[in-house]
Amino acid sequence: MYLTALNLAMIKVQKSNQEVNPFGGLNFISKSIKESAVLDMIDNQLGSRGSRATYSYSDIFTALFMVFYAGGDRMEDIDENLKDKFNDVEDLLVPSPDTIGRGLIELATEKEIHVNSEVVHEYNDNPELNKLLLKIQKELKLIDTDNGYILDFDHQFIPTGKYDSKKSYKKKDGYFPGIASINDLPVYIENRNGNSNVKYLQHETILKIFKALEREGIKIDKFRADAGSYIEKVVKLAEEYANTFYIRASKSDYMREEIMSIDKWELVEINNINVEVASVDYSPFKGAKTYRLVIQRTINNDGKQGNLFTNDARTYRAIITNDKDMSEKEVIEFYNARGTSEKIFDVMNNDFGWSKLPFSFMNQNTVFLIVMAIGRTIYQWLLNGISKVFKSLSTKSRLKKFIFKFVIVATKWIKKGRGKKELIIYDKRPYEQLVRLV
Repeated sequence: MYLTALNLAMIKVQKSNQEVNPFGGLNFISKSIKESAVLDMIDNQLGSRGSRATYSYSDIFTALFMVFYAGGDRMEDIDENLKDKFNDVEDLLVPSPDTIGRGLIELATEKEIHVNSEVVHEYNDNPELNKLLLKIQKELKLIDTDNGYILDFDHQFIPTGKYDSKKSYKKKDGYFPGIASINDLPVYIENRNGNSNVKYLQHETILKIFKALEREGIKIDKFRADAGSYIEKVVKLAEEYANTFYIRASKSDYMREEIMSIDKWELVEINNINVEVASVDYSPFKGAKTYRLVIQRTINNDGKQGNLFTNDARTYRAIITNDKDMSEKEVIEFYNARGTSEKIFDVMNNDFGWSKLPFSFMNQNTVFLIVMAIGRTIYQWLLNGISKVFKSLSTKSRLKKFIFKFVIVATKWIKKGRGKKELIIYDKRPYEQLVRLV
């Protein structure tokens, strides 16, 4: 229905020449970041961009983060939608999208190439940026060196038709990065092309991750991973660097024989479903080393026989672990909790731009993946502080809610005596309590 002249006549419109910023919450974000040690850490770790560069890496990173904190999803939003809003944020430098892009590309490292059975595998690891990611997480006290953490590892396929992306088993072009996470935060990212099987040279990736954490003094208590990590070399690394590990076990004839020999199953309830559980000693890699295999089985909903693995009407799942203390139920529930860590992919894809990679080449997009993980880290730190004052937010709030509940607020800078400025907030929310978040 279109507005008629009569409808418009009923609406009183009063224009004003006042320059009011509807994204006034960005002032508090910018101030908090500047008062932390993060910007100095970025420039100290990555170095200078050269004497002719107008903007430092910290300027570029901050501007990129601000795009997403304001609800944008690509660098071009600065020029197209946000530049006047950013110019009204005190002390925020606003490089062009091209400058941001060039700055990120400068940080790219060479791809690593392996050929196996005529398959060309391409990997890209950016040690300096991954190191920076961990250092910032420690600086913001999101991770410390006193605790032993749960480390989750998984791969995520990111469909994208870039110049060098390759087709995966899912029959789509894209990349297949491996991501390690602690407390729902990515802590290490290695990119690989879409055609590479996740098992191929995964032990090298896992070793890089454990070594990077070890250098920063971060201790790992428990390691969880899916069946892609069911590899002898990975299991041995997990044993060496973590106290206990929990990995989904791939099915085999040997496993089937072990399962069929079990004569005692315990009925338990997991996620409101009755299941049977058991565990056996298991030597999966044709060696003397024995682990614990925890098995869960459930009756198929239709009750019909159809399981080619065991020829019965049940579904079987197994977890290999060196944990001798947890009950079977506890092991399964702990492993299933890694599903919450997989929400990281949803957050990074939809809130922090991973689903819209900006560059044509894998190594350049690796930079973007890690830099946006830093942006996600800073967001969590901001949220931890702001949610103490803004009760409509929690430490788990998604970015969209944060923007509506905090970032969007009308503000205006006014000049005071002796060159001082004062921020006027046209809202009753308790922004005045956010004197300092750090």
